[in-house]
Amino acid sequence: MKPDKLRFLLPLLLAIACAQYVAGQAKKPQIVILATGGTIAGAAATGTQAGYTSGAVTIDSMLAAVPGVRELANVKGEQISNVGSQDISFDIMLTLARRINELLARNDVDGIVVTHGTDTMEETAFFLNLVVKSDKPVVMVGSMRPSTAVSADGPLNLYNAVGVAVDPQAKGRGVLVVMNDWIHAAHSLTKTSTTAVQTFMSPLRGVVGTANYGKNDFYNTPVWKHTTASELDIENVNQLPRVDIIFGCADMPADLIDASVAAGAKGIVIAGVGNGNMNKAALEAAARAAKKGVMVVRSSRVATGSVGRNVEVNDDEMGFIASDELNPQKARILLSLALLKQRSREDIQKMFYSY
Repeated sequence: MKPDKLRFLLPLLLAIACAQYVAGQAKKPQIVILATGGTIAGAAATGTQAGYTSGAVTIDSMLAAVPGVRELANVKGEQISNVGSQDISFDIMLTLARRINELLARNDVDGIVVTHGTDTMEETAFFLNLVVKSDKPVVMVGSMRPSTAVSADGPLNLYNAVGVAVDPQAKGRGVLVVMNDWIHAAHSLTKTSTTAVQTFMSPLRGVVGTANYGKNDFYNTPVWKHTTASELDIENVNQLPRVDIIFGCADMPADLIDASVAAGAKGIVIAGVGNGNMNKAALEAAARAAKKGVMVVRSSRVATGSVGRNVEVNDDEMGFIASDELNPQKARILLSLALLKQRSREDIQKMFYSY
């Protein structure tokens, strides 16, 4: 080829290549990763020690450790917070939920991934499940090993989370949690081990599906109200009502319930024994609280099963609410949001059956 023709063709070929690249990028889903901290962003002095510092790594560093993630989607990271999930507060949850709603209202955002510590992940997931106002995928992800650990689980978990967020089948299923190749629904999952990589289980309803190197198999659809079907709203909310959890046990001290009421709690969740039960003294204290207008929910410290209304306790007579399938920590989330408006016990009971 003559040099003058080559000089003409090279810029043209370069322009075509650039246009093809831009077109290819535009076709990819647009995913925003919101980082809050946790073990997935943790670091330790060595790769084999148990202790580590949570929230020591930024979202950009996490993304750099996940080869191929940008082939799944155009990803952009934002740092919402950088704390261990034991320090996740309602303020952080509110900030996170508002940012998700802002982003998902845009046409150029197709889904959200939230990196989060595992200790309170089920609470944040359930909170978002109740207040996010979009059917676009919202996927939470974490890890049980810090980023510096031998065989760190965070990078593959994050890759799979992005793979779920770009999957059209994830749309409309509410907030999902991806950990260790499993896809969980926010309503059902719970942390079951302090250290095991397979810590999250959905013991009552089972997982929503599986995630395998960006390829997903969905075989379960959550049936509870969530996201766009939820009546709960935090648009103009800056603070949630105080709701306490009191742990049931043998010879349970009733004065803890009285102290909670005295401290200004608007709601109390009893993590009761068995089917949400408690001893006579605690029952009497809880009934006193209910008569004062405090919403009292009976949940259970037992890992599986549901708390039925009027089974061993006369809820109608004592003014209690039965938690149904929600464990104490999720019951607290639902009750806190329900108390943002004036609602009767009967209305709140229906919410525990619906959400």
